[in-house]
Amino acid sequence: MTATTGAPRRLGAAPDPADLDPAERYSADELAAVQLERLQHTLRHAYENVPLYRDKFDAAGVRPEDCRSLADLAKFPHTTKQDLRENYPFGMFAVPMEQVRRLHASSGTTGNPTVVGYTERDLDVWADVMARSIRAAGGRPGHKVHVAYGYGLFTGGLGAHYGAERLGCTVIPASGGMTARQVQIIQDFKPEIIMVTPSYLLTLVDEFERQGIDPRSTSLKIGIFGAEPWTEQMRQEIEERLDIDAVDIYGLSEVMGPGVANECVETKDGLHIWEDHFYPEVIDPFTEEVLPDGVEGELVFTSLTKEAMPVIRYRTRDLTRLLPGTARPMRRMAKVTGRSDDMIILRGVNVYPTQIEELVLRTPGLSPHFQLVLTRKGRMDEMAVRVEARTDCPADRREPAAAELVRAIKDGVGVSTEVAVVDPDTLERSVGKLRRVVDRREPRSAG
Repeated sequence: MTATTGAPRRLGAAPDPADLDPAERYSADELAAVQLERLQHTLRHAYENVPLYRDKFDAAGVRPEDCRSLADLAKFPHTTKQDLRENYPFGMFAVPMEQVRRLHASSGTTGNPTVVGYTERDLDVWADVMARSIRAAGGRPGHKVHVAYGYGLFTGGLGAHYGAERLGCTVIPASGGMTARQVQIIQDFKPEIIMVTPSYLLTLVDEFERQGIDPRSTSLKIGIFGAEPWTEQMRQEIEERLDIDAVDIYGLSEVMGPGVANECVETKDGLHIWEDHFYPEVIDPFTEEVLPDGVEGELVFTSLTKEAMPVIRYRTRDLTRLLPGTARPMRRMAKVTGRSDDMIILRGVNVYPTQIEELVLRTPGLSPHFQLVLTRKGRMDEMAVRVEARTDCPADRREPAAAELVRAIKDGVGVSTEVAVVDPDTLERSVGKLRRVVDRREPRSAG
């Protein structure tokens, strides 16, 4: 993956090497030694304190002492979201509850929520890696950080909050929602940094324009965007409409929260994984074979320093590839291209929402706000795209734009779709993860 913008825009200077954490300056041998020591401890900690891991290791015929090199990790079984749900609420914890200082959880819209716990040391580590991430994005002590991720059981808001404070920034805990109010706060408080989902950031940009404010005139210089996949085309649109550096952050609550990996503003060429705390692998999602660096597959993480809830080879379902380090010695992960469990198989063709997003953003008159609606007629699955027109798109441009997108999807993805261009602000907005796919297909009959 390459940066789309060439030279950094406003604050995109590399930090002073003296400001980096010692781990950010490790040699390959130093990093590997730290990783192996921490991995061996984590495997013992999980085996001795979490019944699920003891049962999984025993069933696979492996014990913690069988890990004598980093490559030996491939012998150990995976952990899945279903494992966490089946051990709801606290069955995955490896410490007594009196040592747990905080709980977070997923929404649980498709079953039991996944619950994660943190010891005091876990919270310190989380704040440290988030501070490291914000600094990598160009943040510096004294900057004001507008946090528009949701607070509460979702890890985004509090993860960003404590990381920014750890770095020495001033936090504006805006949370999500109240879009007009957020625009006022940005105008009045003049933050340099905003942390938010990219889809909600574009909603804020629309609100700036609705209020007659040029988004490029604000105090914002850096946007740190995560919690949902986003494309290079969306990065380019955000940077052009706001005149900021748009930087990617990655994390998931089961592994820690935001701050597992982050792009460096001086390169914007993929997210550097903080490998001293999170060991990455990429596997074939079907065969579970470990793939070499550079090959796309499903991202798997093993925590190296978590006390309350260590995770061993957790299958994230996110599709990416591992790349050599650039701005930092630690490996990078390319932008997530989709999820192995969000892939749409439409008449034998694999379709990811990010593919559609790229084509939408290339079509004049269309905004980035769209949904894919899946239906079934007889035995055939069908997909329709509902996409909002831009506010400056004239009515007579909508039908040609829809036809242009139909052709682009047919040529670029290989499937036929219907496209409906709807009014701005018609589709449901989300302050968290954007729901891109609406599945209205009835289950196939057994006969």
